[in-house]
Amino acid sequence: MIENVLIAKTVEAIQSLYSQEVTEKQVSIQKTRKDFDGDYTIVVFPFLKISRKSPEQTANELGRFFVENLKEVTDFNVIKGFLNLVIDDLYWLNFYKTEKENQFFGHTPPNIEQPVVIEYSSPNTNKPLHLGHIRNNLLGFSVSKVVEAAGKRVIKVNLVNDRGIHICKSMLAWERWGNGETPESSGMKGDHLVGKYYVMFDKHYKAEIKELVENGMDEELAEKEASLLMEAQVMLKRWEEQNPEIRKVWEKMNGWVYKGFDETYNNLGVHFDKIYYESDTYLLGRELVLEGLEKGVFFSKEDGSIWCNLSDEGLDEKLLLRADGTSVYITQDIGTAQLRHDEYDPEKLVYVVGNEQNYHFNVLQEVLKKLGRNWNSKIMHLSYGMVELPHGRMKSREGSVVDADDLMKEMYDTAKKTTEELGKIDAFSYEEKDNLFRMLSLGALKYFILKVDPKKTMVFNPEESIDFNGNTGPFVQYAHARIKSLFRKAGEKGIVIDGDAMPAELNAKEKEMLKLLYDFPFIIKEAAENFSPALIANYVYEVSKEFNQIYQSLPILRDTDQQTASFRLNLASFAGKTLKTGMSLLGIQVPERM
Repeated sequence: MIENVLIAKTVEAIQSLYSQEVTEKQVSIQKTRKDFDGDYTIVVFPFLKISRKSPEQTANELGRFFVENLKEVTDFNVIKGFLNLVIDDLYWLNFYKTEKENQFFGHTPPNIEQPVVIEYSSPNTNKPLHLGHIRNNLLGFSVSKVVEAAGKRVIKVNLVNDRGIHICKSMLAWERWGNGETPESSGMKGDHLVGKYYVMFDKHYKAEIKELVENGMDEELAEKEASLLMEAQVMLKRWEEQNPEIRKVWEKMNGWVYKGFDETYNNLGVHFDKIYYESDTYLLGRELVLEGLEKGVFFSKEDGSIWCNLSDEGLDEKLLLRADGTSVYITQDIGTAQLRHDEYDPEKLVYVVGNEQNYHFNVLQEVLKKLGRNWNSKIMHLSYGMVELPHGRMKSREGSVVDADDLMKEMYDTAKKTTEELGKIDAFSYEEKDNLFRMLSLGALKYFILKVDPKKTMVFNPEESIDFNGNTGPFVQYAHARIKSLFRKAGEKGIVIDGDAMPAELNAKEKEMLKLLYDFPFIIKEAAENFSPALIANYVYEVSKEFNQIYQSLPILRDTDQQTASFRLNLASFAGKTLKTGMSLLGIQVPERM
């Protein structure tokens, strides 16, 4: 990496010129701004106390040292306290010759040591996947691919929350008001059907609370003692007691949901290496809670509930088992963490979960620490912001969510309408059009969500995401298709492409593209370290923009000699391969034609 060479040479220069030692951490280097000449800029202000000279004098002395002692630096210029270094064109061309045909360019060779286990999706089986789940799935899947590209072994896992009071609410509503309705009889996807009854429960529950309050009961008490809720709680207890009738309904309704989830996952293009079920892991969690009680690190209240006191850790008392012996979310998370540690001995356990669960994961780490599980420090909560719509937040209980299946259908229809209006696909077959619309719609959706830093709350705007101009998936996809079209046109013109062709002189635009492509491995590394696919998304956007500038400002197939045409086509091919690789790390396909 040239930046490391420049940093090391700066340390050497300070020692040689001023007989003083500095560390590499004291050297600040950045890319030169595009409105100045140069490739890399070194900030000299930290060295003025050493040189005892003005910023300009110090920068000029350092610049001359670089030109005289480092063959990669051919020239320099000084702007106040900033030293701009010009890197020899040969350096970029040698990089190009070495990497342009490397099918693994950007990737780090895989490491087979301890894996990184990444959990994402984690749906509840009482409702279909919605827009919030889409961000979770896309982020988890893309992070997994990026971390893998950076050389780590990755295990992609899903924990299905298939038990608990929320599941019982859907089951109870279906038993009360379902009249035996099934996905087949209703024509609904199974997850949608179960979600319908979850919303129905909430509607009847609120009506009962209202009636109790009107009859003089305190609202807080009414929420706890409404007969519907109490009946759902009894159902949960019977479920944990293995009641065969309750289990039969549970298995039937969960089966409907799993089939629906699989269809959505397939359409979204995400998958997992292993799926865990809370109905299995909560039992191990319960054993660990009882172990903690026996060791005296947890305590029991008068009603029999089991708690962990985390006040010394700046948290609070945390319920681990209810008074009736039933489990809560933290119970199964304790069990799942132990199970994954035992199975994989991972380098890191990453949980892709929204930022409303920050407290929960702080508690999980501390609870495991109290149990003597020193590997608790391997747990990392990849906390991401919520997805909002232009009109506000979504609410599952009230049914005011953007359903994942409906959203993907809407995106497909929008991609179809927008593409057909451009009038460039009339010669496509029906199958070719359908594949293109799917590629564009998913590309628009995934890119729009992943280009935002995970920590930030985002507003999703479907129409904006499908725009063929600006920082969008279709914009990048179109750049790739344009590169492919160049090669089709070259074939039509009978142009023979020399794979080893080199330019007589490197054009400024060509150099900018090479410098940008050079960054790709380091972008992947940075994205993996920060668990942020946004860095990849915004990088491929920059590559697309740079290619479009070359396409518009430099002749590639016309008015050029054979060597120049071949070089520019090969450079375009290198850019196209990098775009394809970068987009694949986001889970996005790129079309050959648009």
